[in-house]
Amino acid sequence: MVSEEKILQKVRSLAIKGDKISQELIHEKNIVPGLRYENGLGVVVGITSKGQVLGHEEKEGKIIAVDGKLLYCGYDVNKIVGQIETEDRFGFEEIVYLLLTNELPTKKDLKAFTKMLEKRRKLSRVLKKRLPYNSKNEDVMGALHTIVSAMYLLNEKPNSTNLDEIILQCIDLIAKFPTIVAYSYLTIKAKGKAKLLPPKKGLSIAENFLYMLNGKVPDKEVAKIFDLALILHAEHGGGNNSTFSTRCVSSSGANTYMSICAGIGSLSGHLHGGANEAVIGMMKDVKENVKDWTNEEEIGEYLNLILEKKAGDKTGKIYGIGHAVYTISDPRVIVFEEKARMLAKRFGREKEFELYQIVAKLAPRIVNEKKGKIVCINVDFYSGFVYEMIGLPKELYTPIFAMSRVAGWSAHRIEEIIQGKLIRPAYETTINETKKYLSLDERK
Repeated sequence: MVSEEKILQKVRSLAIKGDKISQELIHEKNIVPGLRYENGLGVVVGITSKGQVLGHEEKEGKIIAVDGKLLYCGYDVNKIVGQIETEDRFGFEEIVYLLLTNELPTKKDLKAFTKMLEKRRKLSRVLKKRLPYNSKNEDVMGALHTIVSAMYLLNEKPNSTNLDEIILQCIDLIAKFPTIVAYSYLTIKAKGKAKLLPPKKGLSIAENFLYMLNGKVPDKEVAKIFDLALILHAEHGGGNNSTFSTRCVSSSGANTYMSICAGIGSLSGHLHGGANEAVIGMMKDVKENVKDWTNEEEIGEYLNLILEKKAGDKTGKIYGIGHAVYTISDPRVIVFEEKARMLAKRFGREKEFELYQIVAKLAPRIVNEKKGKIVCINVDFYSGFVYEMIGLPKELYTPIFAMSRVAGWSAHRIEEIIQGKLIRPAYETTINETKKYLSLDERK
């Protein structure tokens, strides 16, 4: 009898043999892998009023790289953040409203919408029973996926095609995500024995998450920085993998919970979420192996070793560098760098911040020299450092991303339902002839 191990080896070897595609075949059939052209531009497959990610522009018939810009429903996100800071208030709730409606709320509407979200934060007793009390791993994203799936099973009309019902489902999910993430993390860490605080009235989404996580009302300055982080991660156009996954599933007529679960599943992948956690690991390695944190030559030599797969995690990647759309700059970095500087001064971590700045200065140049690519520091480079300084555990970095991006997923889901067109791309085949089907006895 053939052992399970031998069958597994055979399946693996045959899969590798049959599934690999040569570059020659890709060019011959004019395929665009990953829906991205070689010049870095994405294949346009839809249209949206939500997020606009700009890293290139056409000039005199040529596509050129430009400073990055991120727009939410036509509004420059950096100007939004600047105004919210000037007014010294929390703004994530406003951004949720903007993404869902394409309009900025009035004071009256924002107050009513914030109350609407606040009313829906609590988890029912039945949902609390679905928390990861017996989890064999510490994956909060998996727990989040499980709870959202449970919400589908517990909803009386989960498959309703009524737009009001769909919008309410989305608002309910946006309101509950912080509670689910905080409770799931605490439950996993305490092996099911955590004290779970109910959401506190009168707190913003950012404040409330930190309150449920730590058991006390957070420092205002810290909470406002976290609020800005939620704003900056809320939306990034229709082409990012998790949003496209959400739109793709929504386009089939699938319900809200299945569609949002698609976004969660996509974000859980290391090529989409988790990069800021990887930056923390990389910088820890740099700090341990570079003796003089101010010596650019020594730091540069070590970054070269990382690229050559001779140091770090041996993947050949400098994390927090490069982006699918942004080339010259990522507009979100400006805010995170400023907050990282401020927190480093507050918590006595200026030397680490200076090391981050040197890496940020050297890494794009080194990557360009080695690989011939124009790359920039991306949002993940400083965000993990910021989260670390405000006391957020690294297991929560990607779930926090989901907690923010569910606003964008929801906005795109609603837009996809309104546009109403099934997403159905085509795939070429690697097989050029029809094979003869052999009977079982004829096969060797």
